[in-house]
Amino acid sequence: MSTSNAKQWLDKINALPVTDTIKVMNVCGGHERALNQAGLRTLLPENIELIPGPGCPVCICPEEAIELAMQIALNEAVIVATFGDMLRVPINAAKNAPRSLEQARTLGADIRPIASPIEARTLALQHPQQRVVFFMAGFETTTAPTAALIAEGIPDNLLLLLAARRTWPAVAQLLDSDNGNPNSTPGFNALIAPGHVSAVMGSDEWRFVAEQHQLPVAVAGFDAESLLAAIYSVIIQTLNGETRLENCYPSIVKPAGNRTAQKLINQTMDIVASAWRGIGTIPASGYALNKSYRAHDAQIHFAQYANKKNRGEMPPGCDCAQVVLGKCYPNQCRLYGTACTPATPIGPCMVSDEGACRIWWANGLHKQSAVKLERPLQA
Repeated sequence: MSTSNAKQWLDKINALPVTDTIKVMNVCGGHERALNQAGLRTLLPENIELIPGPGCPVCICPEEAIELAMQIALNEAVIVATFGDMLRVPINAAKNAPRSLEQARTLGADIRPIASPIEARTLALQHPQQRVVFFMAGFETTTAPTAALIAEGIPDNLLLLLAARRTWPAVAQLLDSDNGNPNSTPGFNALIAPGHVSAVMGSDEWRFVAEQHQLPVAVAGFDAESLLAAIYSVIIQTLNGETRLENCYPSIVKPAGNRTAQKLINQTMDIVASAWRGIGTIPASGYALNKSYRAHDAQIHFAQYANKKNRGEMPPGCDCAQVVLGKCYPNQCRLYGTACTPATPIGPCMVSDEGACRIWWANGLHKQSAVKLERPLQA
């Protein structure tokens, strides 16, 4: 990142004649983290609002998938491997029952945190006489290496419990939510699209935001220079009454994305309707193993542990779903900073380092807002 270039973009933004409030949703949890770490909210004009969006896979992972992973680990002689953030995500559970994979682990379940899909393969090869279940929650950025793992030859004893999601359908649902009123908006005026997802799927995947919904959209990377360039792009578009897609991460993101990664995903997985915690089922928003790899599907192997009840809600009092949908800021949650802290998370947004609540807390905002703010408190 060039600090001087970032300052130039910031100066250009602050020089713009912004009189009305412009709300910009940043879809990606990584963007929210970078924005806060760089202190960009404190440096932008007062009437430019940056709104966290649905780009935290841990936050929207359905609790029934987490519970299934817990039940498999507690009742079967298996190793369950999952990304570290997933261990602490709480679910609704009966009194005295474990509420997270971490708590199941304290009861004797063999649950191991990993950092990449290749580690799940390594575990399976190290324990050939034991089944290993890879519980994978993630967006396209994680789905692609998981697809490569499968396509390259998956060990017989490795099963997959997929909670893989596609990013753009959730944004499309947000944008479609007010279609009945042509004068309404989904709560934001412009969109910053995720750089890593776009590196896999291509920047063109976000063209629908401008063409179908007439909102400015820009793809951004994860340094201040790229983020500020994207913010400038969507603000100047808004001021000029323009709507187009602009790629502000061209060194990594190409219009068509990574064709090899896309081919691997298409080769190993089917697109299916999928549940998003607190939001509901979104059509064509998830991935499932295709029929060639169903022998490795943990949901089929352990169907007896699937909870048939209607699940997916956040814990009582938790506003994580509203935060994910950009309907309120983290510190406007009823539990933020009181019952819900990183040490005692009530909702999933306080667990992951891509969760908006955890990010805001990590950057010094430890108090709940007394009122519904037009703009977040500055850390």
